[in-house]
Amino acid sequence: MTLSNDPRRRRRRLGVAAACTGLLAALFAAVPAAATPDPGDAPAVGRELSASARAGAAAAIADGEIPGQDEIVHSANIEHLATIPKDALSGINSDLAFQGNYAFAGNYDGFRIFDISDPKSPKTVSQVLCPGSQNDISVSGDLLFLSTDSSRSDSSCNSTTQPATEKSSWEGMKVFDISDKTNPKYVAAVETACGSHTHSLVPERKNVYIYVSSYSPSVTYPDCQPPHDGISVIKVPRKAPERAAVVNFPVLFPGEGPDGGGNPGSPTNPGVSKTTGCHDITVLPEKDLAAGACMGDGILFSIKDPEHPKVIDQVQDNVNFAFWHSATFNQKANKVVFTDELGGGGAATCNAAIGPNRGADGIYDIVGKGDKRKLVFRSYYKIPRHQADTENCVAHNGSLIPVKGKDLMVQAWYQGGVSVWDFTDSSAPKEIAYFERGPLSTTALSVGGSWSAYYYNGYIYSNDITKGFDVLKLSDPRTDPAERIHLRELNVQTQPDYFD
Repeated sequence: MTLSNDPRRRRRRLGVAAACTGLLAALFAAVPAAATPDPGDAPAVGRELSASARAGAAAAIADGEIPGQDEIVHSANIEHLATIPKDALSGINSDLAFQGNYAFAGNYDGFRIFDISDPKSPKTVSQVLCPGSQNDISVSGDLLFLSTDSSRSDSSCNSTTQPATEKSSWEGMKVFDISDKTNPKYVAAVETACGSHTHSLVPERKNVYIYVSSYSPSVTYPDCQPPHDGISVIKVPRKAPERAAVVNFPVLFPGEGPDGGGNPGSPTNPGVSKTTGCHDITVLPEKDLAAGACMGDGILFSIKDPEHPKVIDQVQDNVNFAFWHSATFNQKANKVVFTDELGGGGAATCNAAIGPNRGADGIYDIVGKGDKRKLVFRSYYKIPRHQADTENCVAHNGSLIPVKGKDLMVQAWYQGGVSVWDFTDSSAPKEIAYFERGPLSTTALSVGGSWSAYYYNGYIYSNDITKGFDVLKLSDPRTDPAERIHLRELNVQTQPDYFD
């Protein structure tokens, strides 16, 4: 089914609804954004909204301006092939990685491996129970890596929650052997300062380097002390992963005093997160480059020496960015798309009250050469379809769609669904396709929707927080050439050279 092709029609009533809930929107705008929902091991709890907000959502559905509750809608150039619901792992679905005919899906309770040799009918190969919030996931060869960003009683998969104020608590990286996809084996654990919210791989022939992003230190946390203005670098020998260890902690934001040198956040910059580390890093190994989304800062750095990354440029947006969340290079490495996760992934920010420039993508050109390269802002991109105030919606994880001469991207927007957009012209990005479900609830703000949406070997795969694993087929003359590109492996935060 397709919804109205006129996005202006979808804006009208929701603009009124958003105005009725302006106080709610102002609340989210006035405080620094938190990270992605992190309820430990329990599902996020919905929050009841005002009668006017509920009435606005119901009226918008009745008038066909947004999809009905749980109704699936999409543009004419997208086909919805499959949804595989959650099974043994009931927690929040998170990130995705790919290798050959397999997809690896993170979940706050562990991870699940799918056989996607037939994308119309993915099959579960195995499910591994290993609780720990985020469980950001990546693969390289026979190794799988899993981030743990909640304080645990120990490093085992049988651990329980434990306060971060306890010295014995554990957070960090876990390593599994996946040579047998039907029976992954846990082989190593590395504790890292402040845990591991996300991680990015810099794979080499003999070793895999892992850049670990974490943040939010406290003087009360023995293993997560301020200012924590850097990242942990782990070295994993491929033939002896049990010897994995932290080999460096480069400080990316040097500065005097306990607050370091990153963005000071509020009250100096109201509504902006204070920088105490990075949320996500994307590396481009073929170009020896990386881009970091670091709470209140966006950075560009050189990874010629993977153990000692060096910052080249640092930018801030203290007007429209609340929380620098993730980064994506274009293929030529002369642009970076940074995302702003306004409201921490749990707020309704895709409405008229918030507007088109907040909770959006920021497109930056990379100008200059070598270590003198600079990030230069060009424009914002946000989905043109307003969502109900019962739907969490903000820019989230996406990947390139590899077409020569074009800059195309598919991206998750939580309950805003999946958006395919073109930023070939950095100053005039535009949506060319979409897929979404109607709100989970018409009475409460509930957390759900697409966490990650990635293009892999001709298909779009989305991990929906509550609904499960979705497979989409995009058919459009602008994107069809990407079907010629087939990868053996894809970790989106380790961007490949698609045309090498």
